Amino acid sequence: MFIKEDNTYNEIRAKSLDQWLDEMSKHEDIAVRGGVKLTREYVEHLETEISRLKEEIELKNQYLKKVITEKRGQ
Repeated sequence: MFIKEDNTYNEIRAKSLDQWLDEMSKHEDIAVRGGVKLTREYVEHLETEISRLKEEIELKNQYLKKVITEKRGQ
């Protein structure tokens, strides 16, 4: 029995951030407009890092399960 994870909150939050960044990209201050690109790049970097860490955790979990199974078999 698998239940699909509810990502509604995260999706709304991401859309809200995108909408806010779109609004800031039209701001009259060039520093604000320049910060939009930097913010988008940083958010993308963080999402990539989160994915990498999730993969690393999954690999460690698989390894630990294997070690535990082997120890029980001895």
